Amino acid sequence: MSGEMLDGVTSDPLTMGWMQGIPPLADRLLLTSRADHMRFPMIRWSYSNMRQFVPSRRVGAGVGGKPFERALRDELAEVPFTPLNCDATVTFWESLTQAFTDGILVLHRGKVVFERWFGVTGPETRHIAFSVTKSFVGTIAEMLLEEGRLDPATPVAHYLPELANSGFGDASVQQVMHMTTALDFSEDYADPNSGIGAYSAALGLTPRPDGYAGPTNLASYLPTISKAGEHGQGFTYRTPNTEVLAWLIARIEGKHFADILSERLWQPLGMLGDADLIVDQAGMAFAGGGLSLRLEDLARFGEAMRLGGVGVVSPRVVERIRRGGDPAHFDRSRYPQLPGWSYGSQWWHSHNNRGCFSARGIHGQTIWVDPEAEMTIARFASHPIAANGANDPLSLPAWEAMAHALKC
Repeated sequence: MSGEMLDGVTSDPLTMGWMQGIPPLADRLLLTSRADHMRFPMIRWSYSNMRQFVPSRRVGAGVGGKPFERALRDELAEVPFTPLNCDATVTFWESLTQAFTDGILVLHRGKVVFERWFGVTGPETRHIAFSVTKSFVGTIAEMLLEEGRLDPATPVAHYLPELANSGFGDASVQQVMHMTTALDFSEDYADPNSGIGAYSAALGLTPRPDGYAGPTNLASYLPTISKAGEHGQGFTYRTPNTEVLAWLIARIEGKHFADILSERLWQPLGMLGDADLIVDQAGMAFAGGGLSLRLEDLARFGEAMRLGGVGVVSPRVVERIRRGGDPAHFDRSRYPQLPGWSYGSQWWHSHNNRGCFSARGIHGQTIWVDPEAEMTIARFASHPIAANGANDPLSLPAWEAMAHALKC
């Protein structure tokens, strides 16, 4: 069945019948050995069920977490806007299926004003957040900086001598946090020969090719990434930076990163449920994109950042994160739809848009925080194209239109 012919309605995983039946029919069965969990349209089922395809470690929630109050406004579905580079107006509701949305929550002043679910995704689902995971990592790193346990100017090799001879060895912690490292690594999702392919093979996220003799875990893969240029010259998005940052955090704390995430954020924020964090075959966290969690817990993290940390994250940490990175380091040619943006502390920042900031993951995973509009949006999706450039023309004006509607 051709994925190119399917849209956000016809690719619905319930309609397509993935993994239905006991056992599922052979042509509806999704297998890790074929990388079905990473191919469209099967991702519309698998992204809500990643525990069935790859190993993970539990991120434990505490007790007593309370859901957000609901003050639903159904009329928000009809909010109109015009996508970038387009003349036709669409409604917020229409944009959801066009973006292959699996679930969305819009918070205004701490209450859920809009909520929709699609396919096999629901309030209890642990959907993979992909690179939104990075913003959890960056926030914890900033917390350690605030506590004086991590020095932003110190070279990575001081904390992780295993990386002394790699491209990370002489990079500062801050350069890793802001992704201004100079590395021989390409993150081109459309190129099977890019660095992201070797990274995925080491991680075990997808099947390794026949005869594979490369690294079989992240700790053995990261030292193989070499330096290319001078650190600190500009921002280039590379997921291995986050893996190094999480490894560094785990080394300082002396605990698995999943346990740190639980103790530092999950339990104190009162998350409603446990999460799952993908691990490699050595048990090391896939911190660059392996977190699966409930959508309401994703929204809770974004809302906590909007409100200054709610006593869990220091207001000074939140302020540093909201300040963003250096816009001069941002590659405008690579991100033409993001003028005036920056990247810092593993968060994305829209400096021309009232101080909005965002956590972004491939295939449409999103936290969007608009402090001025007192709005936080959390979205899960399974867009057929990985890079956010495919859905930004629709999503960015949708968030802006929703903010305007809520302020009126």
